[in-house]
Amino acid sequence: MMRIGMGTTCVYPLGLEEAFRTAAELGFDGVEVMVTRDEATQSAPPLAALAEQYGIPVLSVHAPVLLLTHFVWGRDPRIKLERSAALAAELGADTVVVHPPFRWQSEYAEDFLRIVRRTAAATGVTVAVENMFPWKVAGRGMAAYSPGWNPLPMDCDAVTLDFSHAALSGVDGLRMAEELGDRLRHVHLCDGSGALDDTRVFDEHLVPGRGTQPVAEVLRLLAGSGWSGSVVAEVNTRKARSGAERRDLLRETLAFARDHSSVAGG
Repeated sequence: MMRIGMGTTCVYPLGLEEAFRTAAELGFDGVEVMVTRDEATQSAPPLAALAEQYGIPVLSVHAPVLLLTHFVWGRDPRIKLERSAALAAELGADTVVVHPPFRWQSEYAEDFLRIVRRTAAATGVTVAVENMFPWKVAGRGMAAYSPGWNPLPMDCDAVTLDFSHAALSGVDGLRMAEELGDRLRHVHLCDGSGALDDTRVFDEHLVPGRGTQPVAEVLRLLAGSGWSGSVVAEVNTRKARSGAERRDLLRETLAFARDHSSVAGG
């Protein structure tokens, strides 16, 4: 059965407990924990305690692959991925989200797909490679990821589809979902308004339905096929002027997901 979760980043810059509290109050099925410099995101006991306190499970773990988490668990991206998968397994979460390597992580990039497959086999956790997007610097394209930003042609077993990243890439999320087929194992629920250009805000993560991606169509496709992964809200609420406004944005996101994932079977 499809589960609708909420990423802990949805309440940024508020803390981890606020994320669990908000997800539980609004009726999400679980949370995705972004591993950050906050030590509470890095070990199972505090996360398990929050899950028990608020009655909401950890569905997935996002590995610390952002530039801001460069020093979390050291500098070796292989260790970061392995520890993320071990954390997920300890919490009973079934998925780890990981980005493709940056091109300057040449040794890791060379063995990335083998490391992903080996880590998944060793832990029993799905390691789903997330679609990213091309970078532009001073108006010129830059190859930031290796083997690339798009996991579609990669020899990996599981992929995370992020609609904001798809928008920045000029990719149609529905077509990507169809081409991925059974390899689509996880979804970041958000939206984007168009392809990257010199003036566009970097990575929007809009509330679904407020951009141009076919988010509703993908949800209906997955629901109609009996897909059993997690759809995890990853929307930017930093401009919310109050806690009530933030909850309204997340409530709208959850309602969108529920509405369009319950259409299956007509």
